[in-house]
Amino acid sequence: MSQVEFSIPGEPCAKGRPRFIRATGQVMTPEKTSRYEQLVQLSYMQHVGQEVTLHGPVKAHIRAYFSIPKSISQRKREQMISGDLKPLKKPDADNIAKIVLDALNGMAYQDDKEVAALLVEKHWAEKPMVCVTLSEI
Repeated sequence: MSQVEFSIPGEPCAKGRPRFIRATGQVMTPEKTSRYEQLVQLSYMQHVGQEVTLHGPVKAHIRAYFSIPKSISQRKREQMISGDLKPLKKPDADNIAKIVLDALNGMAYQDDKEVAALLVEKHWAEKPMVCVTLSEI
């Protein structure tokens, strides 16, 4: 069974909704979404390489780590780091998964339709990042 692990530095980002331009009929992807998808691809290539590595059904485990607000009390900070307090903030877990999985199309797998199992977790951390583990089922 093949497995791939890598991390994406920085605050987790959500997949933005496409914008439709009525006059031209074009669909525009938001700039922030495009930049984050490029960061996901770059992180994948740095850790794994460029080839498609997984075949068949894939399990994806995505762990999003959000930075702890500076204005928080020491007691709450400790609860956040220990995992007793979870981030109940945007972006939504499903939108984090969407941007990561879409960005990996044609790189980690042929298409994200191959993702048959998905677990997304949100945590607090001193260093914001998204950690991704992909494995063949």
